[in-house]
Amino acid sequence: MQVPLDSELLRTFLAVAETGSFTRAADAVGRTQSAVSMQMKRLEDALGDVLFVRGARGVELSGRGQQLLPYARRIVSLIEETGAALRSSPLEGPVRIGIPEEYGPAMLPRMLASFAERHPAVEVTVRSETSERHMAALEGDLLDLAVVYTSDRYSVGEVLRIDPTVWVTSVAHRLEERDPVPVAVFGESWCGKRAIDALKQHDIRHRVAYTSDTLFGLISVASAGLAVASLSRSAIPQGCRELTAADGFPPIDSSRVVLRRNPRRSSAAMDGMAQMIRETFGSVAGPAVQAGNGMELAERSAEL
Repeated sequence: MQVPLDSELLRTFLAVAETGSFTRAADAVGRTQSAVSMQMKRLEDALGDVLFVRGARGVELSGRGQQLLPYARRIVSLIEETGAALRSSPLEGPVRIGIPEEYGPAMLPRMLASFAERHPAVEVTVRSETSERHMAALEGDLLDLAVVYTSDRYSVGEVLRIDPTVWVTSVAHRLEERDPVPVAVFGESWCGKRAIDALKQHDIRHRVAYTSDTLFGLISVASAGLAVASLSRSAIPQGCRELTAADGFPPIDSSRVVLRRNPRRSSAAMDGMAQMIRETFGSVAGPAVQAGNGMELAERSAEL
């Protein structure tokens, strides 16, 4: 038998579930306590089961309430997203973005698919290169938005997450025990320089066995057991592990993943893509931080 579910009943159900109180839920949804009680009785009658039980600190979800909770959240979220999409004017025009290689396979397909669903008229161009090249492209007016790595806690932009650079080795080899340790780093970039400086700072004897201008190159070397590679923690491939302080290899830095905008460009399409990037980085596992602007945000993120 199909059960008719009213979205307003589900909104109230979520309010009660989140506050643990009919009284506080009534304040949250702008109704009286008796009205909330009646709504939940209607929902329970429709489902044929009890959704709440009395607990030591108020009301708690019953077994059926726990079962309903994720569905209610999805339904209400979808209704709100649909309403926002229909109320807003459709976006159109071009937008050019740069995304680090580390996040391409995991994030890019989903992000672009979601953006295309919301804004099918926007023409999106994507570049996947190093942070240095992305920042140069912003300066050269070749990109509108770029997600870049930076080690500067006072960097300008919106900090999306903290993604430390660490030393990575193949689990099938013990390269960290060699003297000197063979290492692989990015070529002419601040990442490579900082990695080598970290080894010197901790008196780790090493030799630069490989350099690469691409993430794929470093991952290949690490996976093959040819060298210990400096990689973002998010980019550690299968079959490899992070070398930690217990191995004598502390993290190289606490790189920030920052969203930067082209100051010479401004459009609704850029704003829409920036919001999609925030949502995508906020939805994946990892130490994300709330996006904001400038020095204050960078300082706040450094405390994490």
